[in-house]
Amino acid sequence: MILFEGRFMTTAVHGKPTILLVHGAWHGAWCWDRLVPELAAQGWHTLTVGLPSASAGSNETAGMYDDARAIRARLDEVDGPVTVLAHSYGGVPVTEAAASAPNVSRILYLAGFQLDEGDSLVSESGGQLPSGDTGTLPVPDNAAKALFNDIAAEEADRAVRRLVPQSIRSFSEPLTAAAWKTVSSRYIVCEHDEMLPPAYQESMGKRAHRLYRLPSGHSPFLSMATRLAELITEDADS
Repeated sequence: MILFEGRFMTTAVHGKPTILLVHGAWHGAWCWDRLVPELAAQGWHTLTVGLPSASAGSNETAGMYDDARAIRARLDEVDGPVTVLAHSYGGVPVTEAAASAPNVSRILYLAGFQLDEGDSLVSESGGQLPSGDTGTLPVPDNAAKALFNDIAAEEADRAVRRLVPQSIRSFSEPLTAAAWKTVSSRYIVCEHDEMLPPAYQESMGKRAHRLYRLPSGHSPFLSMATRLAELITEDADS
């Protein structure tokens, strides 16, 4: 495994395509630390990207379109087909970026927002902007339970300490394209999710070409990384 510029890169050993891992709100590329070696063991060449909207700064203005540009830049680095795994909010900029990226062969929404053109997180929540004293949303007070409810308490606390504020703008910018309309997509429902209701995930999953379920909370890349890597690989091989 190679680590460069704070991002993981692994080399495929069984001819699998590249997989780009895109984190959700408040997170960073660190959240894939457990999944990356599991995917490498399955033969994947793995890349990650840090989204500009997730920052420790209180006056950040980066939005969803900035995130989409960061994702597209990573996709442009790859010569060959790319599978993209998008977690939670990460599904929004992935849906935007992958629509114009010719090398994306598959999108996996992991408890992700598989939205349509014109949609944003704000519109999906009833049109109300999230509250916040600055241009960012603080880490949720109930983050340990909402995001990491099926992880040991000590590990969940460590993960919570690594979360950073998220820009409000990223939740309000609407999609101008929907990649899943032209790119093969899958949806992975996290059945014990306390952040994004599983029933809502199921409804978004109807847009995907295949739907899978994991008996996990919102963050199976930490609670069941081996099973998640196996599911990704089984789907690619099917």
